[in-house]
Parts: sequence; structure tokens; C-alpha cells
Amino acid sequence: MPLSEDEQRILRDIERTFYENDPEFAGKVRSETLYRHAGRNAKWAALGFLTGLVVLVISFASNVFLGFVGFLLMLGSAFVFERNVRKMGKAGLQQLSQSMRARGFSATLGDTGRRLRERFRKDE
Repeated sequence: MPLSEDEQRILRDIERTFYENDPEFAGKVRSETLYRHAGRNAKWAALGFLTGLVVLVISFASNVFLGFVGFLLMLGSAFVFERNVRKMGKAGLQQLSQSMRARGFSATLGDTGRRLRERFRKDE
């Protein structure tokens, strides 16, 4: 059911005031897509999975509880990754894989590695 002229005018007024009052947030909302959001969450889930794997492998022999925590981290990350890949759908996954091939893996991760190194760097 299409909107009436009056409803369309009200919607345009709301949109205009939204852009006038908070242009930074409006620009962010405009640029954020489902593919971008789900892709970013999938990258973090993959990083969480690898972290869980490292915790599991390193600590399982000495501390079974910590190894189990690593396994739970892997399991949770796998669920989050799967959910976000489903959100992206087949077209989004193809777009993501093509961009990864074109830019390379390190460029796809962006400055995530640099930020992690800075966060965990020991003050000298």
C-alpha cells in the first residue's frame, strides 16, 4: 500500500531534520550496509575462532578447564560466523570473496592487526 502525499511529505520532513540535527550519524547510517556489518562480524568471529584454537592447543595438556574455555570460544565464534554468513547470503559472500581476492588478505583485514599490536604492546 503506497504512502499518501501527506505521509510522504511528513517522512521527507523527518528525514531532513534527521540529516540536519546529526549529519555525522546520518552519514554513518547511510554508508553502513548489511554486507559490511555482517562481514565485519564474520572477521571478528574468525579471529575469535583462531584465538580459541590457540588457547585450546596451548593449554589443554596442562589445564583442562582452560582448554575447555578455548573450545567454547571456538564453538561460539563458529556460530556467530555462520549466522553472519547466512545474513550476507550467497551474493554477499561472492562479493566478499571477490574483494578479498582483488585486495589480498592483509588488506581485507585492514588495520585490525596494527590495532591489536598497539593494544597488546608492552610499554617500554
